[in-house]
Amino acid sequence: MSEEEPKSPSRFRVFVAGVRLIFDSLVLVLALLTIGFLIFASGIERSQQEPERATDGITVLTGGPARINEAMKLLTHQKAKRLLITGVNRTTSTEALKELASQGDQLFACCVDIDKEARNTIDNATETSQWVAQHGYHTIIVVTANYHMPRALAELGRVMPGVTLVPYAVVDSNVHLERWWVYPGTTKLLMTEYLKYLPALGRLGTTRAVSKMLSGKTTIAVEDASEP
Repeated sequence: MSEEEPKSPSRFRVFVAGVRLIFDSLVLVLALLTIGFLIFASGIERSQQEPERATDGITVLTGGPARINEAMKLLTHQKAKRLLITGVNRTTSTEALKELASQGDQLFACCVDIDKEARNTIDNATETSQWVAQHGYHTIIVVTANYHMPRALAELGRVMPGVTLVPYAVVDSNVHLERWWVYPGTTKLLMTEYLKYLPALGRLGTTRAVSKMLSGKTTIAVEDASEP
Protein backbone atom coordinates (compact mmCIF):
# COMPACT_ATOMS: atom_id res chain seq x y z
CA MET A 1 0.00 0.00 0.00
CA SER A 2 2.80 2.39 0.86
CA GLU A 3 4.31 2.06 -2.64
CA GLU A 4 1.02 3.01 -4.36
CA GLU A 5 0.31 6.17 -2.34
CA PRO A 6 2.94 8.47 -3.95
CA LYS A 7 1.58 7.65 -7.43
CA SER A 8 -1.94 8.96 -6.76
CA PRO A 9 -1.04 12.68 -6.35
CA SER A 10 1.10 12.46 -9.48
CA ARG A 11 -1.73 10.96 -11.52
CA PHE A 12 -4.11 13.60 -10.18
CA ARG A 13 -1.76 16.40 -11.22
CA VAL A 14 -1.49 14.92 -14.72
CA PHE A 15 -5.28 14.73 -14.92
CA VAL A 16 -5.69 18.34 -13.80
CA ALA A 17 -3.04 19.48 -16.27
CA GLY A 18 -4.83 17.63 -19.07
CA VAL A 19 -8.18 19.20 -18.19
CA ARG A 20 -6.58 22.63 -18.00
CA LEU A 21 -4.93 22.14 -21.41
CA ILE A 22 -8.25 21.15 -22.97
CA PHE A 23 -10.01 24.11 -21.34
CA ASP A 24 -7.33 26.58 -22.46
CA SER A 25 -7.48 25.16 -25.99
CA LEU A 26 -11.25 25.57 -26.12
CA VAL A 27 -10.99 29.15 -24.87
CA LEU A 28 -8.35 29.91 -27.53
CA VAL A 29 -10.47 28.39 -30.30
CA LEU A 30 -13.53 30.31 -29.12
CA ALA A 31 -11.54 33.54 -29.02
CA LEU A 32 -10.20 32.98 -32.55
CA LEU A 33 -13.68 32.17 -33.84
CA THR A 34 -15.07 35.31 -32.23
CA ILE A 35 -12.34 37.52 -33.69
CA GLY A 36 -12.83 35.89 -37.08
CA PHE A 37 -16.57 36.48 -36.93
CA LEU A 38 -16.12 40.14 -36.07
CA ILE A 39 -13.73 40.56 -39.01
CA PHE A 40 -16.19 38.71 -41.25
CA ALA A 41 -19.15 40.86 -40.19
CA SER A 42 -17.26 44.13 -40.55
CA GLY A 43 -15.93 43.18 -43.98
CA ILE A 44 -19.34 42.65 -45.62
CA GLU A 45 -20.14 45.22 -48.30
CA ARG A 46 -22.63 47.86 -47.20
CA SER A 47 -23.32 49.33 -50.65
CA GLN A 48 -23.77 48.20 -54.24
CA GLN A 49 -21.09 49.29 -56.70
CA GLU A 50 -21.57 48.52 -60.38
CA PRO A 51 -18.40 47.17 -62.03
CA GLU A 52 -16.53 49.79 -64.00
CA ARG A 53 -15.47 47.46 -66.80
CA ALA A 54 -17.35 44.90 -68.82
CA THR A 55 -16.63 41.20 -68.31
CA ASP A 56 -17.25 38.05 -70.33
CA GLY A 57 -20.19 36.78 -68.31
CA ILE A 58 -22.37 37.19 -65.24
CA THR A 59 -23.43 34.48 -62.81
CA VAL A 60 -26.20 35.16 -60.31
CA LEU A 61 -26.76 32.79 -57.40
CA THR A 62 -30.46 32.60 -56.60
CA GLY A 63 -31.81 33.08 -53.10
CA GLY A 64 -33.62 36.40 -53.35
CA PRO A 65 -35.64 38.14 -56.10
CA ALA A 66 -33.47 41.27 -55.97
CA ARG A 67 -30.42 39.29 -57.12
CA ILE A 68 -31.94 38.39 -60.50
CA ASN A 69 -33.20 41.94 -61.02
CA GLU A 70 -29.75 43.41 -60.34
CA ALA A 71 -28.07 40.85 -62.59
CA MET A 72 -30.46 41.67 -65.44
CA LYS A 73 -29.66 45.37 -64.99
CA LEU A 74 -25.97 44.61 -65.42
CA LEU A 75 -26.70 42.62 -68.56
CA THR A 76 -28.85 45.46 -69.91
CA HIS A 77 -26.03 47.91 -69.22
CA GLN A 78 -23.77 45.67 -71.34
CA LYS A 79 -21.51 44.69 -68.45
CA ALA A 80 -21.24 41.18 -69.94
CA LYS A 81 -22.15 39.13 -72.99
CA ARG A 82 -24.23 36.51 -71.23
CA LEU A 83 -25.89 35.71 -67.91
CA LEU A 84 -26.25 32.46 -65.97
CA ILE A 85 -28.99 32.16 -63.36
CA THR A 86 -27.89 29.22 -61.21
CA GLY A 87 -29.87 27.38 -58.56
CA VAL A 88 -33.34 28.03 -60.00
CA ASN A 89 -36.13 25.89 -58.55
CA ARG A 90 -37.14 23.17 -61.00
CA THR A 91 -40.77 24.27 -60.88
CA THR A 92 -39.96 27.91 -61.71
CA SER A 93 -40.70 28.90 -65.29
CA THR A 94 -38.83 31.35 -67.49
CA GLU A 95 -41.86 33.64 -67.43
CA ALA A 96 -41.72 33.72 -63.64
CA LEU A 97 -38.06 34.72 -63.80
CA LYS A 98 -38.86 37.48 -66.29
CA GLU A 99 -41.31 38.96 -63.80
CA LEU A 100 -38.43 39.44 -61.34
CA ALA A 101 -36.58 41.67 -63.82
CA SER A 102 -37.50 45.34 -63.90
CA GLN A 103 -35.65 45.70 -67.21
CA GLY A 104 -33.98 43.55 -69.82
CA ASP A 105 -36.53 40.72 -69.79
CA GLN A 106 -36.33 40.64 -73.59
CA LEU A 107 -32.73 39.44 -73.24
CA PHE A 108 -33.86 36.07 -71.85
CA ALA A 109 -34.32 34.75 -75.38
CA CYS A 110 -30.76 35.44 -76.50
CA CYS A 111 -28.45 35.94 -73.58
CA VAL A 112 -29.68 34.19 -70.43
CA ASP A 113 -28.97 30.60 -69.40
CA ILE A 114 -30.89 28.92 -66.57
CA ASP A 115 -29.47 26.23 -64.30
CA LYS A 116 -31.96 24.13 -62.33
CA GLU A 117 -29.51 21.48 -61.08
CA ALA A 118 -27.70 23.39 -58.32
CA ARG A 119 -29.08 22.98 -54.80
CA ASN A 120 -26.43 24.80 -52.77
CA THR A 121 -23.44 27.09 -53.14
CA ILE A 122 -21.06 24.24 -53.97
CA ASP A 123 -23.40 23.17 -56.76
CA ASN A 124 -23.66 26.78 -57.93
CA ALA A 125 -19.88 26.88 -58.27
CA THR A 126 -19.79 23.58 -60.15
CA GLU A 127 -22.50 24.60 -62.62
CA THR A 128 -20.91 28.01 -63.13
CA SER A 129 -17.49 26.51 -63.81
CA GLN A 130 -18.99 24.25 -66.48
CA TRP A 131 -20.80 27.21 -68.03
CA VAL A 132 -17.63 29.30 -68.02
CA ALA A 133 -15.62 26.50 -69.60
CA GLN A 134 -18.29 25.97 -72.26
CA HIS A 135 -18.11 29.60 -73.35
CA GLY A 136 -14.39 30.07 -72.79
CA TYR A 137 -14.85 32.99 -70.40
CA HIS A 138 -11.97 34.48 -68.39
CA THR A 139 -13.78 37.13 -66.33
CA ILE A 140 -17.22 36.96 -64.73
CA ILE A 141 -19.30 39.14 -62.45
CA VAL A 142 -20.64 37.30 -59.39
CA VAL A 143 -24.04 38.51 -58.20
CA THR A 144 -25.35 37.41 -54.82
CA ALA A 145 -26.32 38.87 -51.45
CA ASN A 146 -23.59 40.83 -49.70
CA TYR A 147 -23.52 38.50 -46.67
CA HIS A 148 -23.27 35.47 -48.98
CA MET A 149 -20.54 36.91 -51.21
CA PRO A 150 -17.45 35.72 -49.22
CA ARG A 151 -18.59 32.09 -49.32
CA ALA A 152 -19.64 32.33 -52.96
CA LEU A 153 -16.24 33.72 -53.97
CA ALA A 154 -14.46 30.99 -52.00
CA GLU A 155 -16.40 28.19 -53.68
CA LEU A 156 -16.14 29.75 -57.16
CA GLY A 157 -12.44 30.48 -56.72
CA ARG A 158 -11.84 26.88 -55.73
CA VAL A 159 -13.24 25.43 -58.97
CA MET A 160 -12.15 28.28 -61.27
CA PRO A 161 -8.66 29.34 -60.15
CA GLY A 162 -7.82 30.87 -63.53
CA VAL A 163 -10.98 32.98 -63.84
CA THR A 164 -11.18 36.57 -62.60
CA LEU A 165 -14.18 37.01 -60.29
CA VAL A 166 -15.72 40.48 -59.99
CA PRO A 167 -18.10 40.66 -57.00
CA TYR A 168 -21.34 42.59 -57.21
CA ALA A 169 -22.92 42.42 -53.77
CA VAL A 170 -26.68 42.94 -53.57
CA VAL A 171 -27.67 44.76 -50.40
CA ASP A 172 -30.73 43.35 -48.64
CA SER A 173 -32.64 46.05 -46.77
CA ASN A 174 -33.95 43.43 -44.35
CA VAL A 175 -30.43 42.61 -43.18
CA HIS A 176 -29.28 45.31 -40.75
CA LEU A 177 -25.50 45.31 -41.01
CA GLU A 178 -25.09 48.56 -39.11
CA ARG A 179 -25.36 47.67 -35.41
CA TRP A 180 -26.15 44.08 -36.36
CA TRP A 181 -25.72 42.96 -32.76
CA VAL A 182 -29.01 44.61 -31.73
CA TYR A 183 -30.95 42.66 -34.40
CA PRO A 184 -31.27 38.97 -33.42
CA GLY A 185 -32.34 37.93 -36.92
CA THR A 186 -29.35 39.56 -38.58
CA THR A 187 -26.97 38.24 -35.92
CA LYS A 188 -28.22 34.68 -36.44
CA LEU A 189 -27.95 35.05 -40.23
CA LEU A 190 -24.38 36.35 -40.05
CA MET A 191 -23.27 33.66 -37.60
CA THR A 192 -24.80 30.92 -39.76
CA GLU A 193 -23.14 32.30 -42.87
CA TYR A 194 -19.81 32.62 -41.08
CA LEU A 195 -19.90 28.99 -39.93
CA LYS A 196 -20.60 27.94 -43.53
CA TYR A 197 -17.87 30.22 -44.84
CA LEU A 198 -15.12 28.64 -42.72
CA PRO A 199 -15.34 25.18 -44.39
CA ALA A 200 -15.52 26.88 -47.81
CA LEU A 201 -12.37 28.82 -46.97
CA GLY A 202 -10.74 25.61 -45.81
CA ARG A 203 -11.60 23.85 -49.06
CA LEU A 204 -10.21 26.78 -51.05
CA GLY A 205 -6.96 26.78 -49.07
CA THR A 206 -6.55 23.02 -49.37
CA THR A 207 -7.18 23.10 -53.12
CA ARG A 208 -4.64 25.87 -53.62
CA ALA A 209 -2.04 24.09 -51.48
CA VAL A 210 -2.47 20.80 -53.34
CA SER A 211 -2.37 22.59 -56.69
CA LYS A 212 0.82 24.37 -55.70
CA MET A 213 2.44 21.12 -54.57
CA LEU A 214 1.49 19.33 -57.78
CA SER A 215 2.68 22.26 -59.85
CA GLY A 216 6.01 22.23 -58.03
CA LYS A 217 6.43 18.47 -58.57
CA THR A 218 5.61 18.88 -62.25
CA THR A 219 8.20 21.61 -62.63
CA ILE A 220 10.88 19.52 -60.96
CA ALA A 221 10.07 16.52 -63.12
CA VAL A 222 10.40 18.56 -66.31
CA GLU A 223 13.70 20.05 -65.19
CA ASP A 224 15.06 16.61 -64.28
CA ALA A 225 13.96 15.19 -67.61
CA SER A 226 15.78 17.90 -69.53
CA GLU A 227 19.12 17.12 -67.93
CA PRO A 228 21.55 14.84 -69.86
